[in-house]
Amino acid sequence: QVLLVESGGDLVQAGGSLRLSCAASGRTFSRYVMGWFRQAPGKEREFVAAISWNGGSTYYAGSVKGRFTISRDNAKNTVALQMNSLKPEDTDVYYCAADWTLSGKAYSDRNEYDYWGQGTQVTVSS
Repeated sequence: QVLLVESGGDLVQAGGSLRLSCAASGRTFSRYVMGWFRQAPGKEREFVAAISWNGGSTYYAGSVKGRFTISRDNAKNTVALQMNSLKPEDTDVYYCAADWTLSGKAYSDRNEYDYWGQGTQVTVSS
């Protein structure tokens, strides 16, 4: 069992940056693949980025590749999403997710993730 709490969402102008953080409680955080997803009202939750349990593998959605960076600190039980060059279309509620795994992979299928945070709002104004 792991509890996830996101923070860092805010209102920012287009072209700006934000850093989201997700704090995890529970043991063996280092054995979880961690992901970030986002969702707008009335739309499906979509994949943003994921990182393997040891940070050795990362995976990004095409729409954010080159602008967003996912990282983790297993000593602090945290995962972060650095978002640069933000666009109005990045406006969404962002969710942190976790899945226990022995795999060294990072994956994008939201159905594979068992634990979710409550979300943090990111709003990008034009």
